Amino acid sequence: MSRTDPRATLTPIDDVGGHTIYADEDRGTYHAWCDDDAYEPASTAVVIAVASILEVEPDELEALSDAVDPDALDALVGRWRRAAGTAVGTVTFSYAAHTVTVRSSGEIVVEPASQRVRPIDG
Repeated sequence: MSRTDPRATLTPIDDVGGHTIYADEDRGTYHAWCDDDAYEPASTAVVIAVASILEVEPDELEALSDAVDPDALDALVGRWRRAAGTAVGTVTFSYAAHTVTVRSSGEIVVEPASQRVRPIDG
């Protein structure tokens, strides 16, 4: 049985430097993925996603290290990637008034404190 790409059920709302940010309007969450095609630290993907959601520049956010150890996050996600899909896990932390969950699949789920997804442009 083939698995459906979870992005197929989400609405793209922004594209920042090749990173598409998706909204799940039913759940009130945002989703992004770490780049599987090139080494990109998960910590960078988290900052880019949250900055896009808040519509600010990444350097306007609090330091990610105030929320989670970026090196430890990158090492964990790197370990998951090297396990080639056999690793299953998540890490969840609060960052910039949002709850961020990074999954072993590379998916980043951002849950705003307000539970309100910004409207789709168009």
